[in-house]
Amino acid sequence: MPLSYPAPPRLASGLSRQQLIRLTVLVVLAIAMLLVGTAHAGTTGTEFTPLYTMLTGWMTGYLGRIVAAIFIIVGLIAGITQGSVMGFATGIAAGVGMFLAPNIIDGTVTATLPVMVIVGG
Repeated sequence: MPLSYPAPPRLASGLSRQQLIRLTVLVVLAIAMLLVGTAHAGTTGTEFTPLYTMLTGWMTGYLGRIVAAIFIIVGLIAGITQGSVMGFATGIAAGVGMFLAPNIIDGTVTATLPVMVIVGG
């Protein structure tokens, strides 16, 4: 006859002890994230500034335009050979994504939240 083990005990909330511990850790982490005062993203030293400037110059300059055009041409060829528009759409998305990536990165890393002023009345 197989041995049967009793079910793990449940707390008054209906959660097991392990579930309660996980929930507590999750709540503590959420509260800690809400209490963080400032973010220090994008505030590192300037040692990588020349490299970043060079790469963004390439991506938004004529090299980036050429690579974006190549993405679109390859996507068009892939779309024609497969008989589908998805290759062309992927080529356009890759080209536009590469061309706009520096602006997206700058906007994300240097994003700030406005200070909300509450006027008492």
